[in-house]
Amino acid sequence: MDDSNVDVRNTVLIFDTTLRDGEQSPGATLTSTEKLELAQQLARLGVDVIEAGFPAASPDDLRSVQRVAQVVGSTAAGETQYKVPIICGLARAVAGDIDAAWEAVKPAQRPRIHTFIATSDIHLEHKLKMTREQVIARTREMVARAKSYCDDVEFSPEDASRSDPRFLYAVLAAAIESGATTLNIPDTVGYSTPQEFGQLIAGIIANTKGIENAIVSVHCHNDLGMATANTMAGLQAGARQAEVTVNGIGERAGNTALEEVVMALYTRHPVYGLGTNIDTTQIAHTSRMVSHYTGLPVQPNKAIVGANAFAHEAGIHQDGLLKHHTTYEIMRPEIVGISQSQLVLGKHSGRHAFRSRLVEMGYEVEGEELDLAFQRFKELADKKKVVTDADLQALIADLFYRSEEIYQLVDLQVVAGRSGMPTATVMIKGPDNADQVHAAVGKGPIDATFRAIDGIVHTPNTLLEYNVHAITEGIDAQGEVTVRLLSEDNGGQVVGGYGADTDIIVASAKAYLGALNRLLVEKASKREEREASE
Repeated sequence: MDDSNVDVRNTVLIFDTTLRDGEQSPGATLTSTEKLELAQQLARLGVDVIEAGFPAASPDDLRSVQRVAQVVGSTAAGETQYKVPIICGLARAVAGDIDAAWEAVKPAQRPRIHTFIATSDIHLEHKLKMTREQVIARTREMVARAKSYCDDVEFSPEDASRSDPRFLYAVLAAAIESGATTLNIPDTVGYSTPQEFGQLIAGIIANTKGIENAIVSVHCHNDLGMATANTMAGLQAGARQAEVTVNGIGERAGNTALEEVVMALYTRHPVYGLGTNIDTTQIAHTSRMVSHYTGLPVQPNKAIVGANAFAHEAGIHQDGLLKHHTTYEIMRPEIVGISQSQLVLGKHSGRHAFRSRLVEMGYEVEGEELDLAFQRFKELADKKKVVTDADLQALIADLFYRSEEIYQLVDLQVVAGRSGMPTATVMIKGPDNADQVHAAVGKGPIDATFRAIDGIVHTPNTLLEYNVHAITEGIDAQGEVTVRLLSEDNGGQVVGGYGADTDIIVASAKAYLGALNRLLVEKASKREEREASE
């Protein structure tokens, strides 16, 4: 986005918590490598603050936040494509948490510690077992502790929307006095309405002592479907930082979606008079990257980034759009990085044209990765008459947005039909680099395929979710498959997997095997943590 004409006093800072709150979505656990790659893309997107994790949660989380701080939060890594963002670590108002957060973020050029404590009477009585006076005292002590480590300290009164406003004013004033520079007001359980939340923010700005020395932030959840509306009401009331996640992922019904807030401010600038530092052309690419890494699909009717967001089927709409795009489009798809190109490349296209198109789409692929991608493109072009940008996005996702491949799919053959028992035979390369073959019978071709894979990859699980959809139109369309599995021997962990192919059964096998690989990686990581602590 071109923000050259945006008054810095009216710029909304975008605080992205995809790597922390977003990762708390069931099944959205990210490896350290995936976190780092997503953090680099968030920096290219132009977010101002990356909340990289909850360092006290586990040694692995501390290390992954530390790595983001070292690589993405510092120009020493040699990355020059983006402005270095603030790297933030979350901490409860507990000394050990704050110490861990500082250990994780201190390699960053611009580190931030974000500490929180609940302020609603519901939480005080049932969770904290603390009085209001004790909460204020703890706030002073822990904000001061965080301030002793770094100048940039954010404080959040958890469950603020269900707290007594007068008590909030006192807690926030104590946080400011102790050194907090950002005050985040969370609608933790998505209970508020836009009118209520706007009034809450306005009241805080009008009644909190020292508020002129801090930035007011808003963090809204979507339990009643009003997260974006509440966030916009908070910004209208004077907040200047929005805490968001890509695709709106997060606990329960999710968080305010980054793309919705950014594009609402962009499209309705005459109403809000506010801007951001986001490069909107990176939105679609970032959305797909988050979806593939987390295994959480984006629903087709999702605002801004859904498959149907810029699709028009009704005849009246199509007629109006052909006459002028503004009849039924309030923003151009190119603004958010969605190309309108249909036929992009074909089987006669060369490597240079292929790479140039990937660069235009936001993918930096070089060396062996480019060779592999080009090989897969040629294979795809031989199968399809039309290769679209969506096909290329799926190809890149299938190649690179996957977990560590302990087991790799080599070949698959399926026999199915009404007259016989569905049978699948798979060939899988194992960790010893040897090919293993196994056949199984199932209730259908997908069930048989999954059973055959289970015969080689012995990882007990329950299939919670199986989704499939066509990427493009036509009988030769690629299909995308996402699965979610519940581990039966790894603490009930839920993980996701992704696969794409012109053969939907092959795509299903890729997705299932990808999820199993993720379970194995996480199991090995936990085992290493236990051994390190012994």
